[in-house]
Amino acid sequence: MRRQLASLWDRFLLSLPLALMSVLALGSYWLVRTAQPVIAPAAVNTHVHAPDYFMETFSTKNFDKDGSLHAEVIGSAARHYPDSQWTEVDAIAFRSRDPQGRLTTATANRGLSNEDASEVQLIGNALVVREAQASVLAGTSPRMEFRGEFLHVFARDEGVKSHLPVELQRGLDRFTADSLDYDNVTRVVQLTGRVHARLVPSQTMR
Repeated sequence: MRRQLASLWDRFLLSLPLALMSVLALGSYWLVRTAQPVIAPAAVNTHVHAPDYFMETFSTKNFDKDGSLHAEVIGSAARHYPDSQWTEVDAIAFRSRDPQGRLTTATANRGLSNEDASEVQLIGNALVVREAQASVLAGTSPRMEFRGEFLHVFARDEGVKSHLPVELQRGLDRFTADSLDYDNVTRVVQLTGRVHARLVPSQTMR
Protein backbone atom coordinates (compact mmCIF):
# COMPACT_ATOMS: atom_id res chain seq x y z
CA MET A 1 0.00 0.00 0.00
CA ARG A 2 2.84 2.34 0.87
CA ARG A 3 4.48 1.59 -2.48
CA GLN A 4 1.27 2.45 -4.31
CA LEU A 5 0.93 5.76 -2.43
CA ALA A 6 4.56 6.57 -3.13
CA SER A 7 4.10 5.79 -6.83
CA LEU A 8 1.00 8.00 -7.02
CA TRP A 9 2.83 10.81 -5.25
CA ASP A 10 5.73 10.59 -7.69
CA ARG A 11 3.35 10.74 -10.65
CA PHE A 12 1.62 13.79 -9.12
CA LEU A 13 4.93 15.59 -8.68
CA LEU A 14 5.94 14.77 -12.24
CA SER A 15 2.67 16.06 -13.72
CA LEU A 16 2.50 19.21 -11.51
CA PRO A 17 4.73 21.45 -13.73
CA LEU A 18 2.72 20.52 -16.84
CA ALA A 19 -0.54 21.31 -15.04
CA LEU A 20 0.79 24.68 -13.86
CA MET A 21 1.91 25.58 -17.39
CA SER A 22 -1.54 24.68 -18.71
CA VAL A 23 -3.19 26.89 -16.10
CA LEU A 24 -0.90 29.79 -16.95
CA ALA A 25 -1.59 29.38 -20.68
CA LEU A 26 -5.35 29.38 -20.11
CA GLY A 27 -5.02 32.45 -17.88
CA SER A 28 -3.05 34.36 -20.53
CA TYR A 29 -5.59 33.43 -23.21
CA TRP A 30 -8.43 34.66 -20.98
CA LEU A 31 -6.66 37.97 -20.32
CA VAL A 32 -6.12 38.55 -24.05
CA ARG A 33 -9.77 37.85 -24.82
CA THR A 34 -11.13 40.10 -22.06
CA ALA A 35 -8.67 43.02 -22.32
CA GLN A 36 -9.93 46.25 -23.98
CA PRO A 37 -8.40 46.88 -27.44
CA VAL A 38 -5.85 49.65 -27.61
CA ILE A 39 -7.17 52.51 -29.74
CA ALA A 40 -4.55 54.33 -31.75
CA PRO A 41 -4.57 58.10 -31.23
CA ALA A 42 -6.33 60.06 -33.95
CA ALA A 43 -4.06 61.62 -36.52
CA VAL A 44 -3.41 65.28 -35.85
CA ASN A 45 -4.72 67.53 -38.59
CA THR A 46 -1.92 69.96 -39.35
CA HIS A 47 -3.90 71.80 -42.08
CA VAL A 48 -6.19 73.82 -39.83
CA HIS A 49 -7.72 76.99 -41.27
CA ALA A 50 -6.79 79.30 -38.41
CA PRO A 51 -4.96 82.65 -38.41
CA ASP A 52 -1.33 82.74 -37.29
CA TYR A 53 -1.22 86.49 -36.66
CA PHE A 54 -3.54 89.52 -36.37
CA MET A 55 -3.25 93.22 -37.19
CA GLU A 56 -5.37 96.20 -36.20
CA THR A 57 -5.60 99.64 -37.85
CA PHE A 58 -2.81 98.80 -40.26
CA SER A 59 -1.33 99.67 -43.65
CA THR A 60 0.88 97.39 -45.78
CA LYS A 61 2.77 98.45 -48.90
CA ASN A 62 4.29 96.46 -51.76
CA PHE A 63 6.99 97.93 -54.01
CA ASP A 64 8.20 97.05 -57.49
CA LYS A 65 11.82 96.17 -58.26
CA ASP A 66 12.57 99.79 -59.13
CA GLY A 67 11.31 100.92 -55.72
CA SER A 68 8.04 102.45 -56.91
CA LEU A 69 4.88 101.75 -54.94
CA HIS A 70 2.93 98.90 -56.53
CA ALA A 71 0.03 98.44 -54.08
CA GLU A 72 -1.13 99.46 -50.64
CA VAL A 73 -3.73 97.75 -48.44
CA ILE A 74 -5.35 99.54 -45.48
CA GLY A 75 -7.84 98.06 -43.01
CA SER A 76 -9.29 98.24 -39.53
CA ALA A 77 -8.28 94.64 -38.75
CA ALA A 78 -6.66 91.72 -40.53
CA ARG A 79 -6.10 87.98 -40.03
CA HIS A 80 -3.45 86.02 -41.94
CA TYR A 81 -4.13 82.34 -42.74
CA PRO A 82 -0.94 80.30 -43.34
CA ASP A 83 -2.74 77.37 -45.00
CA SER A 84 -3.99 79.55 -47.89
CA GLN A 85 -1.49 82.45 -47.64
CA TRP A 86 -4.38 84.91 -47.86
CA THR A 87 -5.10 87.78 -45.48
CA GLU A 88 -8.67 88.64 -44.53
CA VAL A 89 -9.17 92.38 -44.02
CA ASP A 90 -12.06 94.25 -42.40
CA ALA A 91 -13.07 97.66 -43.83
CA ILE A 92 -10.52 97.27 -46.60
CA ALA A 93 -9.14 100.12 -48.73
CA PHE A 94 -6.79 99.35 -51.60
CA ARG A 95 -4.83 101.35 -54.15
CA SER A 96 -2.38 100.45 -56.89
CA ARG A 97 -0.74 101.94 -60.00
CA ASP A 98 -0.31 100.25 -63.37
CA PRO A 99 2.94 100.54 -65.40
CA GLN A 100 1.59 103.75 -67.01
CA GLY A 101 0.98 105.29 -63.59
CA ARG A 102 -2.81 105.10 -63.72
CA LEU A 103 -4.26 104.92 -60.20
CA THR A 104 -6.81 102.31 -59.12
CA THR A 105 -8.52 102.55 -55.74
CA ALA A 106 -10.97 100.17 -54.10
CA THR A 107 -13.03 99.85 -50.92
CA ALA A 108 -15.34 97.21 -49.42
CA ASN A 109 -16.76 95.97 -46.14
CA ARG A 110 -14.35 93.04 -46.20
CA GLY A 111 -11.57 91.79 -48.45
CA LEU A 112 -9.10 89.01 -49.12
CA SER A 113 -5.58 89.83 -50.28
CA ASN A 114 -2.80 87.50 -51.39
CA GLU A 115 0.81 87.92 -50.25
CA ASP A 116 1.87 90.71 -52.65
CA ALA A 117 -1.59 92.29 -53.06
CA SER A 118 -1.61 91.39 -56.76
CA GLU A 119 -5.04 89.84 -56.18
CA VAL A 120 -7.69 91.38 -53.95
CA GLN A 121 -11.22 90.05 -53.50
CA LEU A 122 -13.70 92.69 -52.34
CA ILE A 123 -16.84 91.55 -50.51
CA GLY A 124 -19.81 93.72 -49.56
CA ASN A 125 -20.40 97.22 -50.98
CA ALA A 126 -17.40 96.78 -53.26
CA LEU A 127 -16.24 99.79 -55.26
CA VAL A 128 -13.30 99.94 -57.69
CA VAL A 129 -12.31 103.23 -59.35
CA ARG A 130 -9.82 103.60 -62.21
CA GLU A 131 -8.96 107.25 -62.69
CA ALA A 132 -8.99 108.87 -66.12
CA GLN A 133 -5.71 109.04 -67.99
CA ALA A 134 -4.53 110.71 -71.17
CA SER A 135 -2.37 108.62 -73.50
CA VAL A 136 -0.64 109.66 -76.73
CA LEU A 137 -1.31 106.28 -78.36
CA ALA A 138 -4.74 105.40 -76.95
CA GLY A 139 -6.11 108.86 -76.35
CA THR A 140 -7.93 109.72 -73.13
CA SER A 141 -9.22 106.82 -71.05
CA PRO A 142 -12.31 107.95 -69.12
CA ARG A 143 -12.80 107.40 -65.43
CA MET A 144 -14.30 103.98 -64.64
CA GLU A 145 -16.26 102.80 -61.60
CA PHE A 146 -17.14 99.18 -60.80
CA ARG A 147 -19.75 98.47 -58.12
CA GLY A 148 -21.15 95.23 -56.72
CA GLU A 149 -21.29 92.87 -53.76
CA PHE A 150 -18.20 91.05 -55.04
CA LEU A 151 -15.31 92.28 -57.19
CA HIS A 152 -12.06 90.45 -57.89
CA VAL A 153 -9.21 92.84 -58.69
CA PHE A 154 -6.06 91.68 -60.50
CA ALA A 155 -3.61 94.53 -60.00
CA ARG A 156 -0.70 93.28 -62.13
CA ASP A 157 -2.94 91.99 -64.93
CA GLU A 158 -5.07 95.15 -64.75
CA GLY A 159 -8.34 93.26 -64.63
CA VAL A 160 -11.60 93.22 -62.69
CA LYS A 161 -13.95 90.22 -62.57
CA SER A 162 -17.19 89.30 -60.86
CA HIS A 163 -19.61 86.38 -61.01
CA LEU A 164 -22.29 88.47 -59.27
CA PRO A 165 -24.38 91.43 -60.53
CA VAL A 166 -22.31 94.54 -61.17
CA GLU A 167 -22.65 98.14 -62.26
CA LEU A 168 -20.06 99.77 -64.52
CA GLN A 169 -19.80 103.51 -64.99
CA ARG A 170 -17.48 104.52 -67.84
CA GLY A 171 -17.37 108.25 -68.17
CA LEU A 172 -21.05 109.21 -68.54
CA ASP A 173 -22.08 105.75 -69.82
CA ARG A 174 -23.61 103.26 -67.40
CA PHE A 175 -23.91 99.47 -67.69
CA THR A 176 -25.42 96.77 -65.47
CA ALA A 177 -25.01 93.00 -65.87
CA ASP A 178 -25.13 89.69 -64.02
CA SER A 179 -21.36 89.18 -64.33
CA LEU A 180 -18.30 91.03 -65.57
CA ASP A 181 -14.83 90.35 -66.97
CA TYR A 182 -12.78 93.48 -67.66
CA ASP A 183 -9.28 93.44 -69.16
CA ASN A 184 -7.61 96.84 -69.19
CA VAL A 185 -4.66 95.61 -71.29
CA THR A 186 -6.90 94.77 -74.24
CA ARG A 187 -9.53 97.38 -73.27
CA VAL A 188 -12.22 94.71 -73.56
CA VAL A 189 -15.12 94.34 -71.14
CA GLN A 190 -17.42 91.31 -71.21
CA LEU A 191 -20.87 91.71 -69.67
CA THR A 192 -23.11 88.63 -69.45
CA GLY A 193 -26.61 87.81 -68.26
CA ARG A 194 -29.17 90.58 -68.08
CA VAL A 195 -27.23 93.47 -69.59
CA HIS A 196 -28.60 97.02 -69.62
CA ALA A 197 -26.81 100.10 -70.96
CA ARG A 198 -27.34 103.84 -70.89
CA LEU A 199 -25.10 105.58 -73.41
CA VAL A 200 -24.62 109.34 -73.41
CA PRO A 201 -23.44 110.91 -76.73
CA SER A 202 -20.12 112.69 -76.50
CA GLN A 203 -19.86 116.43 -77.08
CA THR A 204 -18.28 115.87 -80.53
CA MET A 205 -21.36 113.95 -81.72
CA ARG A 206 -23.83 116.67 -80.79
